[in-house]
Amino acid sequence: MNTIQLSSNDICFINKAFTKKQAIEAVAKNMIDAHLVKDDYIEAMFDRDSQISTFLGNGIAIPHGTTEKRDSVLQTGIKVLFCPQGINWDEDNNIAYVIIGIAAKANEHLDVLRQLTRAVIAQDTLTRIKAVKNPDELLMILQG
Repeated sequence: MNTIQLSSNDICFINKAFTKKQAIEAVAKNMIDAHLVKDDYIEAMFDRDSQISTFLGNGIAIPHGTTEKRDSVLQTGIKVLFCPQGINWDEDNNIAYVIIGIAAKANEHLDVLRQLTRAVIAQDTLTRIKAVKNPDELLMILQG
């Protein structure tokens, strides 16, 4: 399996209240700054989220673009925002603390989802996420 590497340098802490729109914009900007995606990828992320909620579960959301905008992906990769205050993510009032922006040239995002499955299904994940104090602690949770 082709895995996408994640390091603590890919994790950004946001220590102020954010809306979902601001969170998607911020993670997209981090992806643009890292030369993972072109500027127009942000619209694809909003389009995907309007089609179906990108809330994964246990405080984790995974905004990513539509398949129609794969040509806007320059390099496969991920960037993470951690919002300790939480963000109301969807109409079901799911709260996201961890926002994982995904850019995939093909189906590599499926590998990311498989890697995150352990974190999402673990019963103590949300409690552990709420106690995170630094990027390394969050990285350990996300790596299962």
